[in-house]
Amino acid sequence: MHTTSSAVDNSILARLWPASPRNAILRGVVLVLAGTALLAMSAHTQVPFWPVKMSMQTFVVLVLAVAYGGRLAAATVLAYLAEGAVGLPVFVGGAGPAYFAGPTAGYLVGFAVAAFFVGTLAERGTMRTLPRALFVLFSGDAIVFALGVAWLAVLFGLEKAAYAGLVVFLPAEALKIALAAALVPLLRRGVPETPRNA
Repeated sequence: MHTTSSAVDNSILARLWPASPRNAILRGVVLVLAGTALLAMSAHTQVPFWPVKMSMQTFVVLVLAVAYGGRLAAATVLAYLAEGAVGLPVFVGGAGPAYFAGPTAGYLVGFAVAAFFVGTLAERGTMRTLPRALFVLFSGDAIVFALGVAWLAVLFGLEKAAYAGLVVFLPAEALKIALAAALVPLLRRGVPETPRNA
């Protein structure tokens, strides 16, 4: 007789460090804090690039989503946003509640949405081939920039928002998506798949 498993967490992290009733709280706290630390470091990392310097935040959001899965990745990003809201210096330039009325607010919200979207698809095995991985990662990045540009358009108008908030970042984002896609098979290598009973 076969049993049915309707919601198996098949994320990379779930297979490396399985959750259990005993370790659930500790596991969650450790992973969320580690993820928010990575996000904070990426916010303050500026890589020389053309036509503007490249921040690694979207790259870290995408990689965390693939490794953590949808819910934990989104929770990690929300915790990161909460750290910034209470004044911790985790954002690129400033912190506190007022930061969420500034020009980067749309991108920050986009991080959480993209983390859940990409992570959920990664858990479902959607990214097992390179074309699919590229498509999912591109879609996640597009979510970040769609929300970011939409908020910038409210503040500065659509034309300025599209150029300053999207066009100048396209070369860097293409590189980060390619790097994240190249990292996906490396993350999965040597990690056994969770069996799915049907």
